[in-house]
Amino acid sequence: MLFDTLGMLGLSDGFLVDCRLSNTLGPRPEGSLIEERKNMASFVSSNLAEKGNGEAASESVLSPLVPDGSIHGFESLHQLLETSLKPELFQEVSRLLLGFNCGKAIERVLLPEIATSLSIKHDFDIQAFCFHADKEALRQPRIVRVGLIQNKIVLPTTAPFSDQKKAIMQKVKLMIDAAGASGVNIICLQFLQGLAREYNMVIVNPILERDLKHGEVLSNTAVIIGNHGNIIGIHRKNHIPRVGDFNESTYYMEGNTGHPVFETCYGKIAVNICYGRHHPLNWLAFGLNGAEIVFNPSATVGELSEPMWPIEARNAAIANSYFVGSINRVGTETFPNPFTSGDGKPQHSDFGHFYGSSYFSAPDASCTPSLSRHRDGLLISDMDLNLCRQLKDKWGFRMTARYEIYGDLLSSYLKPSFTPQVILDPSLQKR
Repeated sequence: MLFDTLGMLGLSDGFLVDCRLSNTLGPRPEGSLIEERKNMASFVSSNLAEKGNGEAASESVLSPLVPDGSIHGFESLHQLLETSLKPELFQEVSRLLLGFNCGKAIERVLLPEIATSLSIKHDFDIQAFCFHADKEALRQPRIVRVGLIQNKIVLPTTAPFSDQKKAIMQKVKLMIDAAGASGVNIICLQFLQGLAREYNMVIVNPILERDLKHGEVLSNTAVIIGNHGNIIGIHRKNHIPRVGDFNESTYYMEGNTGHPVFETCYGKIAVNICYGRHHPLNWLAFGLNGAEIVFNPSATVGELSEPMWPIEARNAAIANSYFVGSINRVGTETFPNPFTSGDGKPQHSDFGHFYGSSYFSAPDASCTPSLSRHRDGLLISDMDLNLCRQLKDKWGFRMTARYEIYGDLLSSYLKPSFTPQVILDPSLQKR
């Protein structure tokens, strides 16, 4: 299989990386980034309050203070609540929103000062957390460190492709440096295979694939590169959206690779690309094939999907007893020629704001706070993969599911003679 690299960083659905296995996590000095963000949020909150009677100031008044795409200056809903609520109240709200991991609030992982300094100097969000599992008598912990990167484009959309690619690669390199300093090996660049060998890492890289053997058709494809620099395989996006501006059916073909799970030295991973997150059976299929971590690289905007964003992947992690890493693009990208999508709306020059907010979900219903809504970011999580089986044993979803019934229904539904199983109230027939 030949791959065309038109979909390099920032030009496909996003990117993500599986990471290096670590059985012991040593102490890491904590940087000052979190405190600086809280101070910034408090400053913005104070300015809002000064407008009088608790009313929010207008966008025109706030524009010098509030970054584009933020929530009135706050990085995320989590930060807004943490800054605005009393500690004891925020603790309870956080329990309801993020859940508990093994009976406790999800723990932050301390990062080295070099990593937090890079994030402050180059203005990208950085956070790290840890998902635990209960200790077992027969199995050692299977702790894997995973990193997600969300990023904006750097140059205008009118810039030459080669310039855009170079600029994005240079910017993301800084986040890679922070990840490396934090014990995570992640990369998504043109020389992927060599770096995979050099750093002993598994890389998942979403690209725009041009299949040169089959008429040069285009697919939204994730390439999985093993830690020896070998290509383990690919997965093509199953579900192509036909929604408003995101009518990808005009250039992408539906995938034909099924629901593969890639067994790496760090665990079994899969990729549910972008729009596939709206399809529960897509998530289910990866689980039935044995996935332990499923990544969902996406490029989606606030008006279209933001209310669903914190729900779908988390629900999938619970229902299928695996971890999910959700990555979204950041920023607002404008184009020189206004366009419409045949939906009756006026012409516009952008898709809307790509709201970032990348996060991890665990099978026990816990999740991390999300990254920034408007800035580049690196999210790191240690996760004990033993939690997957522990939750299967606890809830018994595999044992209580009725796959034979679901299978019969789907087989029947695919036939032209299908009739919905609807039972009519007899009293309605007498009217």
